[in-house]
Amino acid sequence: MVEVEMPNMSSALDHRDLKSCDFFMGALLVQWLRQQTKLRISSEANPQVYVETPLHPEKLTVWCALWAGGIIGPYFFKNDEGRNVTVNGDRYRAMITNFFIPELNNHDVQELWFQEDGAACHTVCSTIDLLKDTLGDRLISRFGPVNWPPRSCDLTPLDYFLWGYVKSLVYADKPQTLDHLEDNIRRVIADMRPQMLEKVIKNWTSRLDYSRASHGSHMPEIILKM
Repeated sequence: MVEVEMPNMSSALDHRDLKSCDFFMGALLVQWLRQQTKLRISSEANPQVYVETPLHPEKLTVWCALWAGGIIGPYFFKNDEGRNVTVNGDRYRAMITNFFIPELNNHDVQELWFQEDGAACHTVCSTIDLLKDTLGDRLISRFGPVNWPPRSCDLTPLDYFLWGYVKSLVYADKPQTLDHLEDNIRRVIADMRPQMLEKVIKNWTSRLDYSRASHGSHMPEIILKM
């Protein structure tokens, strides 16, 4: 659903050629390991068998930034022992400082904008201040200089394209460990061609044009198709 706050974002971009700007869209994905356990018991008696299973499936959290020129990432959130962890503000800021900003410096971008969604770790004051120190006013985020339209996955290429595309491929060989799943995610993202990403961004600009003209109404089916 596209919210009516979209005009705030649009007004900041109305007089810009979207195709000439470098837009990076960053987002998180929590990926679950689909575990299948088969147990066969053969006995004439009724054995007292206790099978211990984890309360929750194993998971990993991955972050990427997508733009017309490629993908920065994937970045997997891990602790000092290399174990997968969930994301909080400190870990997100460490990723921005130690991974994202150095990666940006390796790209020849003349006018960089960065868009992120409204996840709590993205929008605390210390995170917004860190991003503004790097980007100035070219930040599209909740509580940022340009407000991100909440619950508007139709305007986020990672939501309407990247994560679905990745998930459609990474389980093909039925990974049984998180390391295997992580390897699959890295491979699928590395194999994505620039022409595909250019098409994604072109579709994104069409969505922005429609949202401006329709004052934030629902996207038509033709726009939703890639």
